Amino acid sequence: MKKIQIGIIGGAGYTGGELIRILLNHPQADLLFVNSQSNGGRSLYEVHGDLIGDTKLSFTGGSPDYGSIDALFLCVGHGEATALLEKSKIPELVKIIDLSQDHRLLRHGLAPEFQGKAFVYGLPELQKGEISLAQHIANPGCFATAIQLGLLPLANAGLIGEIHTTGITGSTGAGQGLAATSHFSWRANNIQAYKTLTHQHLHEIIQSLSQLQTQAVGSNRVLDMRDLNFIPWRGDFTRGIFVSSQLRCELPLEKLEDLFEEYYLDHPFTILSRSSIHMKQVINTNKCVIQLEKINDTVVVHTAIDNLLKGASGQAVQNLNLMFGIAETTGLKLKGSFY
Repeated sequence: MKKIQIGIIGGAGYTGGELIRILLNHPQADLLFVNSQSNGGRSLYEVHGDLIGDTKLSFTGGSPDYGSIDALFLCVGHGEATALLEKSKIPELVKIIDLSQDHRLLRHGLAPEFQGKAFVYGLPELQKGEISLAQHIANPGCFATAIQLGLLPLANAGLIGEIHTTGITGSTGAGQGLAATSHFSWRANNIQAYKTLTHQHLHEIIQSLSQLQTQAVGSNRVLDMRDLNFIPWRGDFTRGIFVSSQLRCELPLEKLEDLFEEYYLDHPFTILSRSSIHMKQVINTNKCVIQLEKINDTVVVHTAIDNLLKGASGQAVQNLNLMFGIAETTGLKLKGSFY
C-alpha cells in the first residue's frame, strides 16, 4: 500500500511536535514537510530536541508544495487556520485536519466549508462513520474531548440534565508562548481556576451532547449552554487532563457502567475502569480512561486524557487513519509514561 504523503503547517509548537513524533513512526505515513514561518531552514531537532537522530528533515518556510501531499495538518493558532486556507492554493483532493478551533462549530446550523466540502467534527467516539467519509476534519479541543467522552453515553441514552464539571490541565495546554501563568516559577506548587463558566470549549461540547440527546429515544430534554457549568484549573504539571462531571441520574451504578461499556465497545482508545483512575494511566498515550461513582441519585464521571495526544495530535492521527481507511490504532499504540 502506498504511504500517505503528509504535510504539517505550524510544526514548532507542542501539538506540532507531538504530531511529528507520531508520524515519523507511523507505518503508513510519509512526512514530506513541516512548515514554520519562524523556523524555516532549521533542523527539526533544533526545535524538538528529542528528535536528534530520528530525522534529517528541516522546517520549510514560505509557501509549501501542497501538490505533493495527500493530507495536511494545521497546527496553527486559533483564527489563523481560516486565513491560511483562504490564501493558500491547496488541491481539492488534499484532506485537511485542522487542530485549531476555527471550524468546530456549526454556523446557522451548517458546518463550515472549504472548497465546497464541509468540516466534520473529528471526535471518533461520536461519529466515526462520518469521519471515514470526510474530506476535512475539525479536530476537537482537549478539554472538550475529555468532558464529552465522559458524557456521550449518557446523552445517547437521553439522560443528560444540568452538568457541573471541574477539570485540571497541565502547562502544555497553554502552548509554548510564555505568560505569567505558564512559566515554571509561577506554576510550581500552585493551582488556579481560570475562564470560570466561560471556557471556549463549552460550545462544541453542548453541540455534540445536544446532537446525541436529541436523537435519543424518548428524550424530551433539549440542552443549551446554561446546562454546562465548567470550571477549569491550571495545574502544577506539564501534561494531562483530569475531569470530574457531576449530574443527576436515577439509574443504578451497575446499569450505568454497562451503558458505558456498550457505547464504547467499538472504540479502542476509550476504556471504562471499575476501579479508581488517575492521570498517569494515560500520559503519553491516546487513551481516555473513565470511572463512574454514584451516591444516591448523583453520578460523578471521571475522565483522564493526555491533552497533547488524545486531546490533540493523537486524535488527529486517529482521524487520519479513519479518513484513509486503515485501522484507527495504526501508529498510536504508544508506550505510556507511568513512572
